[in-house]
Amino acid sequence: MSCVALEPEVDPGIESGPSHFDVSLTVTVSTIAVAIAAPGSGVPHPGAVTAPMVGTVYLSPEAGAPPFVRIGDAVAEGQTLLLIEAMKTYNPVRAARAGKVARVLVADGDPVEYGEELMVLE
Repeated sequence: MSCVALEPEVDPGIESGPSHFDVSLTVTVSTIAVAIAAPGSGVPHPGAVTAPMVGTVYLSPEAGAPPFVRIGDAVAEGQTLLLIEAMKTYNPVRAARAGKVARVLVADGDPVEYGEELMVLE
């Protein structure tokens, strides 16, 4: 609760002085947040695979080879999903759990930051 000093406008024939009014403000905010973890929503998907380091993403083991996984592929826990190259070392990023690849959020050769979402497993 706030107390605000106001000087009300009055007719010239009425005596007045400073008045104090207690103002109570109730704000009701109705927000329906649907957190389906769309890219950029700030809400990580429970099946998000994130970058464990800063580097460059490679979706296949070598140039011209098929990718490790594609959207719709079933993956096993521990399966290599992609590589992140950092300081000339290629680090495999493995599935933390079994599932199906729902989304691939990076492209081959993209630079990534620590914690950036790379894929979504469902």
